Amino acid sequence: MGSQNLDLQIVQQHLKEGFTHLRRVDEAIEEIEKRYRFPISEVEFHEILENRVDLAFSDQIIYRFSKLQDLIGAKLFKSFLLYQGENVDKPFRDILNRFEKIEILNVEEWFEVRHLRNEIAHNYDSNEDVVIEILNGIFETRNELKRILEKIKSFV
Repeated sequence: MGSQNLDLQIVQQHLKEGFTHLRRVDEAIEEIEKRYRFPISEVEFHEILENRVDLAFSDQIIYRFSKLQDLIGAKLFKSFLLYQGENVDKPFRDILNRFEKIEILNVEEWFEVRHLRNEIAHNYDSNEDVVIEILNGIFETRNELKRILEKIKSFV
């Protein structure tokens, strides 16, 4: 019982951190949307680059989304399965399949989110078109991460 209680605390800690990252993404998007509309166009992106505040908000969107996706994939999934009493010593694809089976996520949608995260890690700041694609992709996919967090929260 003590181990399960500790596992629950870890899951709750990861959920709290995840919701904080998500809130920061949403707040930054709200600020950007005061002056621009998603999907962000190339012209609008150049305006964002010229405004330090807007640029800081766009950087916050990208940074927090990246942190959120990493947290969910690297920590939350495994801590949740441990809390459920399941083995986590298996390939990540098997972990994703388990989450799909209990209707927490869609594996293909997760890989789309992961691809977006990889674009951030490998191409951020190297190409304006990629950064525009990343911002617009985050706008479109952040709700998927929110659904994952909320579904896991409903289990605990």
